[in-house]
Amino acid sequence: MVLQQQTHFLTKKTDQEEEEEPSHDFIFRSKLPDIFIPNHLPLTDYVFHKFSGHGDGDSSTTCIIDGATGRILTYADVQINMQRIAAGIHRFGIRHGDVVMLLLPNSPEFALSFLAVAYLGAVSTTANPFYTQPEIAKQAKASAAKMIITKKCLVDKLTNLKHDGVLIVCVDDDGDGVVSSTDDGCVSFTELTHADETELPKPEISPDDTVAMPYSSGTTGLPKGVMITHKGLVTSIAQKVDGENPNLHFTANDVILCFLPMFHIYALDALMLSAMRTGAALLIVPRFELNLVMELIQRYKVTVVPVAPPVVLALVKSPDTERYDLSSVRMMLSGAATLKKELEDAVRLKFPNAIFGQGYGMTESGTVAKSLAFAKNPFKTKSGACGTVIRNAEMKVVDTITGMSLPRNKSGEICVRGHQLMKGYLNDPEATARTIDKDGWLHTGDIGFVDDDDEIFIVDRLKELIKFKGYQVAPAELEALLISHPDIDDAAVVAMKDEVADEVPVAFVVRSEGSQLTEDDVKSYVNKQVVHYKRIKMVFFIEAIPKAVSGKILRKDLRAKLETECSK
Repeated sequence: MVLQQQTHFLTKKTDQEEEEEPSHDFIFRSKLPDIFIPNHLPLTDYVFHKFSGHGDGDSSTTCIIDGATGRILTYADVQINMQRIAAGIHRFGIRHGDVVMLLLPNSPEFALSFLAVAYLGAVSTTANPFYTQPEIAKQAKASAAKMIITKKCLVDKLTNLKHDGVLIVCVDDDGDGVVSSTDDGCVSFTELTHADETELPKPEISPDDTVAMPYSSGTTGLPKGVMITHKGLVTSIAQKVDGENPNLHFTANDVILCFLPMFHIYALDALMLSAMRTGAALLIVPRFELNLVMELIQRYKVTVVPVAPPVVLALVKSPDTERYDLSSVRMMLSGAATLKKELEDAVRLKFPNAIFGQGYGMTESGTVAKSLAFAKNPFKTKSGACGTVIRNAEMKVVDTITGMSLPRNKSGEICVRGHQLMKGYLNDPEATARTIDKDGWLHTGDIGFVDDDDEIFIVDRLKELIKFKGYQVAPAELEALLISHPDIDDAAVVAMKDEVADEVPVAFVVRSEGSQLTEDDVKSYVNKQVVHYKRIKMVFFIEAIPKAVSGKILRKDLRAKLETECSK
């Protein structure tokens, strides 16, 4: 990483016209040189460029392996299915710029649907299939989704949306090739795959068109639609896997395991699309089950295993890993949450042949940092670091009070700038302006520093977000639910440390006068309305929620109170 000290001259106007005084910005860049990024291309043109006749890709090679069934799709299969599904979606009325919700577990259908929507010039909003009915409805309505592609077992959660005119597509067909609608009035996914791709004229797509819209809480508040453009996603992929010495060295010989949720930007960007850009094979697994994953690594000779800290913990603690041949694994990438040095050192002992390192990013920013241990020509790295800043981007660390940029070994808020950033939050210019400043710097809400060897360490978090096994939990969302209870006058939610989950949500509640509300009552009320990782784990009843004069919840005071309560 190169530190550039940029000098700006600010003229201080006085009667005597005082002389100009310099101020300094400490800007960090990658150790790797910047590269040409063809971010003028639509996403699918860029991803499959190797197989377009302009590259050296072999379309008969494996692109997707379905870990659940053993089904294999070649790169030729994936591209023709992408075009047919796009034509099918178009036939049902989806046009350029329209939003399609993908409510699917990890599966080939998720990948094909995302690619088809992108090819059409429409927008995918990805959602967790474990969401409750209210959570799904809230995102579908906020994003103005016109179609939802899902599994038949989830259709009951979509009844109200179907009545509102949202078209529901089910991927659970019998596999007999029959083209028909399902019994419950939904469209069969087979109808999309049997469409005539020649009927779809390739749409005109601008680099600034939105292609993906996952939902994120950002640094504060409720979940918001993150508008990621074709240019932004192409840039983010290229920053990792393009160039003569790519930061993330995937090859056409790699088999990349994907059990991390594909609705999350980490798996979507750094795994699925990055694998396809490099011609690797993607082994898709619906979910993480330790013994199944170990068996699949052995069977398919998996070379790249992306993980999150809870998975690392499971691998380290389980004796079952000794029963499998895991020697094919050459690379293990950890992301979604910070991994402690001790845990990183422990997993290295389990996989002695594998390079291990971390990455760091946000839905809003794409990848911010990636370990250079993964480069084609690797660098020596440290345990506990989340990598160095990605190429073709800038990073600075700013004082949280003064806003001034800081030199090495000084902790402050990490800010990043580059073409990989989101376009903004959907219909929320105020939240966008709070996150991306007038100079184009995205403020991550994470506290960290850059050491003398250019490595980035995350040490704290400014943002209110709770991270449960890498999943985002927005305190504001749970607080709104709590306050809707007739016996609750006020409430606040903060994170409590947990060995397995990293963090879990706990609630501080002010009961209404005369209320006999219990902890179990509160948990039951909230937990039946939210996905499992948002469930309240503990409830503390207090007289009042500590707040600043502005009304802002003083979460530090609550965290201190939590420490006191837990130490009793």
